[in-house]
Amino acid sequence: MADSQQTPEPLVSSLWMRSLIAGAVAGITVDCSLYPLDTIKTRLQNARQSLSSAAANGPVPKKTGPALRQIVRGIYAGLPSVIFGSAPSAALFFIFYDGMKRTLLPPDGREASRAETLFAHSAASSVGEVAACLVRVPMEVVKQRAQAGLFGGSSLYALKDILALRYDGGNPAKGVSSKGLLHVTRELYRGTAITIAREIPFTILQFTMWEAMKDRYARWGNNTTLTGQVPAAPSALFGCIAGGIAAGLTTPLDVIKTRVMLARRQSDGSRIRVWDVVRQIQQEEGFSVFWRGIGPRIMYISLGGAIFLGSYQWAWNSLGEYYRRKDD
Repeated sequence: MADSQQTPEPLVSSLWMRSLIAGAVAGITVDCSLYPLDTIKTRLQNARQSLSSAAANGPVPKKTGPALRQIVRGIYAGLPSVIFGSAPSAALFFIFYDGMKRTLLPPDGREASRAETLFAHSAASSVGEVAACLVRVPMEVVKQRAQAGLFGGSSLYALKDILALRYDGGNPAKGVSSKGLLHVTRELYRGTAITIAREIPFTILQFTMWEAMKDRYARWGNNTTLTGQVPAAPSALFGCIAGGIAAGLTTPLDVIKTRVMLARRQSDGSRIRVWDVVRQIQQEEGFSVFWRGIGPRIMYISLGGAIFLGSYQWAWNSLGEYYRRKDD
């Protein structure tokens, strides 16, 4: 009996570490493996911008080498920013998501009602997304500008363009100013509001469906591992289905987010307003543009949901098995 009372402390510590490691593995795996589809989606959503205007956005690094190499570089434009941001962003999400679930759901021994489960998963995924956006939004700003062909598809040039705002009046000779640093922060976090507005409904839809399918599957013949978790393969399938549905329904928000992040900076330094971008799309291009890129988005996030949530489940189950053996 004494031994059983001493187990909760290392178990709690291991759960936080499992969320961090499993989330990081999932984030870097999905973003790197499906990056070309994300690039295609971004370019479709920003298709109204011509190559000449794209080149005018900043210095373009000289490109040399075989045509195939240029194609590959174009498809993977902006990948460095994703590599640095995916792991911490996904880790932050799952730390908050898993932590909130443990807080909101009833302790072991009492089954949660459907309303309690829905609220817990919705609240946990929302809080997790807000936390993840602290890392994801700057990464997305740099990545999408490179993906769209701005700055020659270079993440480094896109980042340098933003960091140049730190100088007083844009002149390095005048030194760094507090106003300039504020401009840098605003530019890096441009589109935060619309990103959160897109991610919260998307994540609520995806994770409530994913959790519901996992729970139903686990009840059918007790299809769980030794640690009480659903295996990675069915979890990946459920992630694919849930991600595809959520992706299709939130495509208009994704189009708006892309346009906000890629919009040219105002000459007077004023902010890019979401409503102005929406009104411009409606007046100049029509309502159908809000669904542009829906095919690649559904394909990307369906496959991404399978890889992301499947690899997360695999890492979580593997770490759980490790801690179980360690405790034994």
